[in-house]
Amino acid sequence: MSAISIATCSRCKNRAVLYQRYSGVHLCHRHLADSIRRRVSKSLRAQLKLPKKALRDDGKPRVILVCISGGKDSAVLLDMMVRFLGPRRDIELVAGSVDEGIDGYRAPSLEKAMELASSYGIRVETISYPELEFERMDEIVKMMPDLSTAHKDADGLKPCSYCGVFRRQGLNALAERVGADWMALGHNLDDTAQTILMNLQKGEVNRTIRIAPHTWAPLEGLTPRIVPLRWIPEQEIHAYAKGEDLPIHHGDCPYAPGALRQRSRDMIARLESDVPGSRHGLLHSMDAIRELQVEAKGDHLSSERATERMHKCQNCGEVSSKSICQACIMRQWVNEKSN
Repeated sequence: MSAISIATCSRCKNRAVLYQRYSGVHLCHRHLADSIRRRVSKSLRAQLKLPKKALRDDGKPRVILVCISGGKDSAVLLDMMVRFLGPRRDIELVAGSVDEGIDGYRAPSLEKAMELASSYGIRVETISYPELEFERMDEIVKMMPDLSTAHKDADGLKPCSYCGVFRRQGLNALAERVGADWMALGHNLDDTAQTILMNLQKGEVNRTIRIAPHTWAPLEGLTPRIVPLRWIPEQEIHAYAKGEDLPIHHGDCPYAPGALRQRSRDMIARLESDVPGSRHGLLHSMDAIRELQVEAKGDHLSSERATERMHKCQNCGEVSSKSICQACIMRQWVNEKSN
């Protein structure tokens, strides 16, 4: 029998844990970790331009809400935020989690999130859908057939359509609760490429421009989002989390199958397989579109196109593209069914 060939790292003689098709190199865990940390550090410096002393006028540290779910992306996000910003006395990291109310899925993932945050000595703030006056997702899923019958706009919606809207409200509420100056999200390169593709498919250039990070084009009424992992592929994040032995929940949401994002995920995966580097190309294209639409103003970039048709919801005051935000519309549908 012929021996199985095990690839070695392109930068040393250690065993490789990952092959970067877009760069053509094999990497061991140490060199993969070094590579990821350099890219994340670069993204953080570009998105979060902090002075040497970032204390508030009252002398208190500025707050970054680090959104964690118990999955690999948010675990690596928190690890990186602690690594690069944890030592600073003028910055306070607060972890935030949203409990959507999905039996058998959210509880074990939140347990992992709590374990990781506790290992770093970081406090965790949680919020549930009922606290936001939404039903738990398990209950909403049961209602969906009736909601689709009662409301034309609800016909064809998937569970993720409701959960995504409600989850954003939850993160906004957590940011307000902790007085966050910035909100850090764990969106990786694959997530971002999928979002760009979904927006372009629908011709929604405004949404493309509004994709985080928002520190380049702050949107009034929203806590600026930063996305330090935006250049890191999902596979590399998983390999890093495994190599660093970070506590992560490996289960998938039971309501995810059938969502539009799943189809976009498959399309991006096939495109990347055929043409390595396509995900990076989509992200570069998004940044180029953003640059074309904005004009420099001081330390930030503002865009009339990005804020076009942006209003404040007449009911809850949240930023919305309509007079009544989608969360309030969906809440009304659910309340009608509940009553």
